[in-house]
Amino acid sequence: MNKITTYAIVGLGGRSRMYLEAIAKTFSSTSRLVALCDSNQGRLQLAAQLPYITPVAPRLYSAADFDLMISEVRPDVVVVICQDSFHDEYICRAMELGCDVITEKPMTIDAERAQRIIDTQKRTGRNVRVTFNYRYAPPRTQVKELLMSGVIGDVLSVDFQWMLDTYHGADYFRRWHRNKGNSGGLLVHKSTHHFDLVNWWLSAMPKEVVATGHRRFATPQTAQRLGLSQPGPRCTGCADRGACPFYLDLAANEDLSALYLQQESHDGYHRDQCIFSPDTNIEDSMQVLVNYDNDVTLKYSLNAFCSWEGYAIQFNGTKGRLEHKCEETVYINGDGTVPGALKKEGTSIRIYPTREPAYEVPVWTGTGGHGGGDDVMLRDLFAPEGADQYLRAADHRSGTASILCGIAANRSMAEGCWIKTEDLVHGLERPDYPPMPTAQTPFTLPLGAK
Repeated sequence: MNKITTYAIVGLGGRSRMYLEAIAKTFSSTSRLVALCDSNQGRLQLAAQLPYITPVAPRLYSAADFDLMISEVRPDVVVVICQDSFHDEYICRAMELGCDVITEKPMTIDAERAQRIIDTQKRTGRNVRVTFNYRYAPPRTQVKELLMSGVIGDVLSVDFQWMLDTYHGADYFRRWHRNKGNSGGLLVHKSTHHFDLVNWWLSAMPKEVVATGHRRFATPQTAQRLGLSQPGPRCTGCADRGACPFYLDLAANEDLSALYLQQESHDGYHRDQCIFSPDTNIEDSMQVLVNYDNDVTLKYSLNAFCSWEGYAIQFNGTKGRLEHKCEETVYINGDGTVPGALKKEGTSIRIYPTREPAYEVPVWTGTGGHGGGDDVMLRDLFAPEGADQYLRAADHRSGTASILCGIAANRSMAEGCWIKTEDLVHGLERPDYPPMPTAQTPFTLPLGAK
């Protein structure tokens, strides 16, 4: 008979639905949802009414009653999916009360909060899993496989460009993410995915970071250039809604209306704030250099106003070059569509061996959210099957390593200098990474080739 693991979920916004269904339905033979917790009473009730939650209904708790929830239902694992700036509070308190933790990315938003998690984990010995679903997407796992094989030899440098299209990119400027005090900015909230991929692809740790960034698109000036004369504080009721290409009609979407519009009376949170508001303090264009402990250099950029969604990455090695491009479908968080599904016609891997003809590599495919990574990750979380040669499961060490790049980048933009990651936190142990070709790996170049 399968052992049943019990779970409590903290935070019931759009991202929570994936975990609710996984625990209460897909993996119900090994999992049981015993409690839900949120600061918004309307979303608590809404989650409790989802059809797959029954027949064993979880108990409902307000955020202020978190300790009471743990003492009454004694969950094995607490799943943290609330606003990023509160992650550390629930992660640490859950560990202190004897629970393991699964947390959405980013693990937290600044060095002080990261240090608190590192110290609490070391003191309690509890486990923290960070859900880096991009590691599990088949094409990204395939890139790891190719790098591990040594097909391009030792990696020396990486160029990485991430594009958020104008639908998805704009959405970060409508929500609480638009404030760095809530999210750490896009270099923490969004780029944690990307920095983690590079850390994991290289099996390396970031040492020092320098960055620049600004906001030039999501501004009042852009609203004027679009001919918007009276943009309001939010889309609902805005006088320019008929002319604004970024107008979001919450009432027209059943999921967004239920999750947010109908719950505003409980906490006053507006899901459709104007992207051109002067109150926003995050960047929409960022460029970062990262030096790694294996002497690889990463050149990274993130832009939130592009004409397509996805990324392009190039690895330069001692035996050649690997180029990977991935286009993703357009979506808005919580609108009921699949987040970040692969566009197969826009995804490719190409190898350029030194002094030999280039060739295409047939791409591993997957379906579902985040390039097919969501379903694979959920199986690894709730019904793991043996050892994973790629070591895709991420803990607090990987969670810290990924956000250190963004935290250091934020500090670099503020101070105008290189930032050493070792100065941000202490006591961080190296994550478990698969072995990679080393600088001592023998290689030869073809003779006589041009």
